[in-house]
Amino acid sequence: MAIMVGFASCMRQPQKINYSSFTQGSYFSITYYDEKNRTFEAEIDSIFNEIDNSVSLWNENSIIRKVNRNEDVIVNQIFKDNFEWARKASELSDGAFDATIGPLVEAWGFHYKKELEMTPEMVDSIRHLVDYQKIQIIDDKVVKANPNMTLDFNAVAQGYTTDLIGKFLETKGIYNYLVDVGGEIMARGTKPNGQQWTIGIERPAEHYYDGRSVQESLTLQDKGIVTSGNYRKYIEKDGVRYSHSIDPTTGYPVEHNLLSATVIADNASWADCLATICMVMGKEKASKLLENQDGIEAYFIYVEDGRLATASTKGFDHYLH
Repeated sequence: MAIMVGFASCMRQPQKINYSSFTQGSYFSITYYDEKNRTFEAEIDSIFNEIDNSVSLWNENSIIRKVNRNEDVIVNQIFKDNFEWARKASELSDGAFDATIGPLVEAWGFHYKKELEMTPEMVDSIRHLVDYQKIQIIDDKVVKANPNMTLDFNAVAQGYTTDLIGKFLETKGIYNYLVDVGGEIMARGTKPNGQQWTIGIERPAEHYYDGRSVQESLTLQDKGIVTSGNYRKYIEKDGVRYSHSIDPTTGYPVEHNLLSATVIADNASWADCLATICMVMGKEKASKLLENQDGIEAYFIYVEDGRLATASTKGFDHYLH
């Protein structure tokens, strides 16, 4: 008995660790439980730097900026991973997701908040530069059909970053964590008491500067979840709001009643891609597309008759808290 008591007294309870700050133009929050009470702030910061140096459009010296400037550069694994996620999303959606949409996004002003001065002629002149099938990686170099084509991984990079941090934690033997990078979330394992992680879906705001409130609460385990919405990211000119979601097939910001799409998948990278697809396609087309995707659930918030309405895939209610 004395041996058993002594052994029990040496058992350590998992300690809750949280590291939160700002990166990639947004916040991040990483929570995990570790019996050794370890912190990995330096290592996590290094991961963010690797991402920034690889696929950030805000970093003049990143690989993607060099690729877009047609410099002779060897792409790394981070770049190749993002490229492959983007291609998978493009093939699934028949081009509704297209990482070569960069020229259109920049022309519409969403990267650098430029003054919006687009005409049909300008759109037509740019659309021929948008086609994911005309760009590939050969021998670790990007090959373009047209040198004026550019890449934009913003619709997958944060989800990918979330997954990469999660994989790092797992190399340290940590399998109970919640990683949130700008709203792209991966929930792994549970809390020490066995409870799953609780996630909130934001209620769409009328203006980008409005406060945040929760529409629904979910519980998740071993799943990625991402919400994409148009209600905070837009440009307004002459009283007209232009969505930040651009349809690559038309060259114009989307026009439909979907305000936000929340997607649950096995990882945040794929959830990030699918949420973007939903916001381009709209509720009806996106719902039909996701019906045939195993392990994927989605929740839509849209406007109907001037009021907020919701819809979801068949298995989404399983996650409601």
